[in-house]
Amino acid sequence: MSGVATEYWDWQGNQVIVSAHTISAVLTALGVDTSDEAAVASSLDQVADRAWRRTLPPIVVCRQGLSRWVPVHLSDGDLVQVWAVLEDGARREIRQVDNYVNPRVIDGARTGEATFEIAGDLPLGWHTLHARIGEETFASDLVISPAVLALPPALRHRRAWGLLSQIYSVRSRRSWGIGDLADLADMMAWAAADLSADFVLVNPLHAAEPVAPMEPSPYLPTSRRFVNPIYIRVEDIPEMGYLSSAERQLMEWHADDARTLNDADTIDRDAVWSAKAAALRTVFNQPRSSRRERAFAAFCDREGQGLLDFATWCALAEKHGLPWGEWPEELQHPGSPMVESLRDQIGEQVEFYRWLQWIVDEQIAAVQRQAREAGMSIGVVHDLAVGVHPEGADAWGLADALARKVTVGAPPDQYNQLGQNWSQPPWRPDRLEELGYAPYRDMLRAVLRHAGGIRIDHVIGLFRLWWVPAGLPASEGTYVRYDHEALIGILALEAHRAGALVVGEDLGVVEPWVRDYLRERGILGTSILWFEKDSQGRSLPAEAYRELCLATVTTHDLPPTAGYLAGEHIDLRHDLGLLTRPVEQERQLDEAARQEVLDMLVERGLLKPSASGPDVVEALHRFLSWTPAKLLGVAVPDLTGDHRVMNQPGTDEEYPNWRIPLAGADGKPVLLEDLMASRWARRLARCVAQR
Repeated sequence: MSGVATEYWDWQGNQVIVSAHTISAVLTALGVDTSDEAAVASSLDQVADRAWRRTLPPIVVCRQGLSRWVPVHLSDGDLVQVWAVLEDGARREIRQVDNYVNPRVIDGARTGEATFEIAGDLPLGWHTLHARIGEETFASDLVISPAVLALPPALRHRRAWGLLSQIYSVRSRRSWGIGDLADLADMMAWAAADLSADFVLVNPLHAAEPVAPMEPSPYLPTSRRFVNPIYIRVEDIPEMGYLSSAERQLMEWHADDARTLNDADTIDRDAVWSAKAAALRTVFNQPRSSRRERAFAAFCDREGQGLLDFATWCALAEKHGLPWGEWPEELQHPGSPMVESLRDQIGEQVEFYRWLQWIVDEQIAAVQRQAREAGMSIGVVHDLAVGVHPEGADAWGLADALARKVTVGAPPDQYNQLGQNWSQPPWRPDRLEELGYAPYRDMLRAVLRHAGGIRIDHVIGLFRLWWVPAGLPASEGTYVRYDHEALIGILALEAHRAGALVVGEDLGVVEPWVRDYLRERGILGTSILWFEKDSQGRSLPAEAYRELCLATVTTHDLPPTAGYLAGEHIDLRHDLGLLTRPVEQERQLDEAARQEVLDMLVERGLLKPSASGPDVVEALHRFLSWTPAKLLGVAVPDLTGDHRVMNQPGTDEEYPNWRIPLAGADGKPVLLEDLMASRWARRLARCVAQR
């Protein structure tokens, strides 16, 4: 009824009964009173009757081509008229169907249910469903989604390949200590012209804190709707042309200081942002032309209250520090009178943070436009993180939609045997529905605005999420169900409108039917060579791979291929205490699994038995070109021979996650200019570039 699992099957095929403590904590996070059995029964009765208290559902999501019945609740015996107003203003009457439902007594009143049929021929879009009962009129959103998200033209008759890049790690000589959007544009132009690449899949560009310490993980953002301005290339802002000579000299000093960070072995986001923020404030204070001022105003109007709330949170964070849970109580909700009053006092700071979002949006748009002009058929594929930081802007501005005292994670699996806690508050499925999925829709539209595609990290989270109650280890969580038909439907519609493909990261513990469902809706899966097994657990031959998938050798949670072949992931997990079995056993199992793949390559003639080093890396990527996969990806660290893992799940400060710059086999930093001159990069790219 509440979608909370009381049992599940683990990664080893064992049935696990969820503890009563976990179930109680998760139900409490969903608003269920669990103080005693009577309270639980009463709360669950309230949940069961919730739909009957609404005349119309908060939102109705349908697949185009399929009809759907919609319940309308009203006083028993009353008459109701239902119609839809389409996006273009046209009106469509909605037909009532003969479907008797026994009335219920709700809050002392006898309530009936009438059934109406949404026809399958309505056009795609966000429409409005209306109902009139007597003199009262009710309305809710009506979403008509593509039954199948069609592949973009570039993929209908051939495959595409591209690079997988953590863009902050790919620095150039002009970078301010971190890879930025200009570096990304240069890398994409090179990849298109010299490597015949079709896309670059980037890490999430979501916003981080505007004050130190800045969270290094792009998968733990402060907001998923807005972007981290650390990726701005300051010199590319048009208003740079209005700087005085003194200001220009000051800007050069900022740049020179920041570029010394390019030599560091780890990325220091706080130092980078300190330099960039000072420079950006100088540019912000320059005059804007009438044309530019109008463009900025139009951006602010389009992004509306969401942008204003985000910018206000940033300004408040700068004034009061973080976490915001320690702010005065009057500031802990964006709609409070105190926030409104203070917003006027710090208006210039609020405007600065809105301006930053406009600038970074312009530069992202330029990256995608230039990538297509350079010949890429897809361009940028953006990454959408699972959730947000518990003390971030979204947790402040969208608090009513998020569950408290629980966090999102993953159950134990082969590669993370203690489970994972990602420290992110999950969407409350009931609240999300009541809001008509507006926060979810707005987030998708923002990420897709300048995209050729989108990767949904942990796409199974649109079906069920692993909730971990506060104070418990990750292994003692449980699953909570979501309305996947609504979430996938809205995703498909927004991607269709953006002309973007969708890749779902469907790794880990996945119910088999979920992959079938995603395939039927036109959403590509993710296939990592080391993880692909048949029903007997043997390495999957190339011909047996899925067609609708992004196939790669490695992923950002594993070492680059050279490091994986050396077993460095086992050594690292052992050093960090993340293994639940003896390290000798783990090494033996891992070596056997890797050798099984290499033996298959030898058997297929892709690799000589005595081969090692780059020849093995090349053979593994050439193997991918034999699969039917529509998308092939090559991790940028594989182009340089890097060994180090970008992120070790299950750790925080024990390892410098997300702070590793691109390096070579010797561990020394490699700049973008060096990458673009690399013969090995061209050689490896040729392995997957064959059509």
